[in-house]
Amino acid sequence: MNTIKVGIIGFGFIGKVHAYGHLNIPLFYSPCDFRSQIAAVCTSHQETAEKGAAQIGALKAVTDFHEITENPDIDVVDICTPNDRHCEAVLSAIQNQKHIYCDKPLTATYTEALQIQEALKGYKGISQMTLHNRFFPVTLKAKQMIEEGLIGDILEFRGSYLHSGSSDPNAPLKWKLSSEAGGGVIADLGSHILDLMEHLIGPFDALTAATHIAYPDRPSASDPTKRVKVTAEDNMLTTIRLANGAVGNVSASKIATGTEDEVSFEIHGSKGALKLVAGDLHHLFYYDCSRPGKPIGGTRGWTAIDCGGRYEAPAGGVPTPKASIGWLRGHMHCLYNFLSNVSAGHPSSPDLARGIYVQGLMEKVREAAKSGQWINLKSLY
Repeated sequence: MNTIKVGIIGFGFIGKVHAYGHLNIPLFYSPCDFRSQIAAVCTSHQETAEKGAAQIGALKAVTDFHEITENPDIDVVDICTPNDRHCEAVLSAIQNQKHIYCDKPLTATYTEALQIQEALKGYKGISQMTLHNRFFPVTLKAKQMIEEGLIGDILEFRGSYLHSGSSDPNAPLKWKLSSEAGGGVIADLGSHILDLMEHLIGPFDALTAATHIAYPDRPSASDPTKRVKVTAEDNMLTTIRLANGAVGNVSASKIATGTEDEVSFEIHGSKGALKLVAGDLHHLFYYDCSRPGKPIGGTRGWTAIDCGGRYEAPAGGVPTPKASIGWLRGHMHCLYNFLSNVSAGHPSSPDLARGIYVQGLMEKVREAAKSGQWINLKSLY
């Protein structure tokens, strides 16, 4: 059994999500020839670091991330901090040739991403971004069917990732609503849906975009009696053109009142179509144009494919492939993909280079929203 020692930097919401994966992969994947052991937890305060370490049985609690990135006994640096704290930790991990698992987006700015791109020239480790929406059976199946040519040439498409948490004008301005901290919906949700749609149907050729800030100010997170200016966008709408000329829309929002955590897409092709309905990660809907439409409609229509938890071995046995699949399961399979590649010594995907590309794509969305013009994306490749 290969033991992979991990240091988690940041132990808020997403740090606990990553820890869940590390702790539970042995239950969901069998046989599995590796295990990950959380050797250290790093937060900005000793008290929270110790609390986090105690929660998950980590060996050490630290407040300086260098005690993880420079520790010779740690194999993997798992980065779960706010966006504006990613770059320094990633650069240190690269310098020390650590394997890196980094939450999205890679950095707070494209300039920082380019610093990482330069540093990667001497990097020999294995890396992966936490772009977990690629790792549900429904999206794995969609990718497979598109690659097999089952829907033909892409004619048009729509993709969206919707939340509603910022629709309340009294929602406090935390770091995810701060452009200075690398927040805003383009980074938070846009990174996911842009990556997923480009992964399924790309490459993207050009785009134009619009964004909106719903409320000019919000209560301060540290002092709710004070209101502070909002500088990060609450939603984005992009129109994207593919190399074959097909156009479609990709959107992300945190002001979509009434939504929860809702990823959806429709991809229409010359031979058929695929559809993921918001809130239903169990089914991938497939329309096959080759099915007869006569008599009385024949057998043509949308087919619901029961993807559920039907991962390929060694996954899929727990709790059951037929059970409703949840958000954490995609995160766990994303992490499993990375750790299995670390154990085998194979490159992983989507890697840090992909993170740099997505960062550039987000920058082009911001540029297009500001200028109102179409932006060519060939410079990102």
